[in-house]
Amino acid sequence: MFLLLVPALAVIVTLLLVPLLWLAWQSVYHDGFTLENYRRILSEDVYWHSFLQTFRIAFIVTAATALLGYPVAYVAASLPRRWSIVVLAMVVLPFWTSVLVRAYAWLILLQRTGIINSTLKSLGLIDAPLILVNNEFGTVMATVHILLPFMVLPLYATMQKIPAELTMAGASLGGTPSHVFFRVFLPLSLPGIIAGAVLVFVLTLGFYITPELLGGGRTFMVSMLVSRNVELYNEWGAASSISVVLLVCVFVIFWAASRVIPVERLMGMR
Repeated sequence: MFLLLVPALAVIVTLLLVPLLWLAWQSVYHDGFTLENYRRILSEDVYWHSFLQTFRIAFIVTAATALLGYPVAYVAASLPRRWSIVVLAMVVLPFWTSVLVRAYAWLILLQRTGIINSTLKSLGLIDAPLILVNNEFGTVMATVHILLPFMVLPLYATMQKIPAELTMAGASLGGTPSHVFFRVFLPLSLPGIIAGAVLVFVLTLGFYITPELLGGGRTFMVSMLVSRNVELYNEWGAASSISVVLLVCVFVIFWAASRVIPVERLMGMR
């Protein structure tokens, strides 16, 4: 059995474990052992502002995808199987297009001379173009669109396993549809909400292309901070320390989520 695992273990060690160890070593070694890179993260405002903005955007995106994705997953789980397949196909259809293309599409939609501003202006609803891009709003809009399937799919997988007899029993005992939903269905779908929220939140923390294109320099997330340190300043130690801190934050998020629901349910194993 161990020999069967050797190829997969070799890939994991070579492509994941070794780079992570190298990253950690880069963050604490520069002509000798040093914690200067981590001291800069704690003392310089640019690092604090970048981390705060990244986590704020991650919270907003996670909340927005939950609000938008829950009704879609609910409808897909309630429909007959052939129609639920159609709904899910529409959800995963954007995966066929790269993130870069989708980001540029949102740039075309939201820019000052884009489709949205042109339409609103032609309808007489606005006099001057709205500032919808090159800011945090444009970044959030595009990120929500890109990550929405990662919220819908875990929710659908959880809702599909909820027995319909439970809601029927609640209704037969005199519960109104809203009462049955909030007292029966919603609590049972909570593992899907948590799994989707963790997935979307973690993916948002590492987003790079979307904030780079739609942020216009005003949205400065952690991934962009890593890029600047490497490309502009050739500070591999500083970039590595930022990456290590972000990685630790991700592990803490997964650990906190596992305190609420078991890891196997969080990962959709049961």
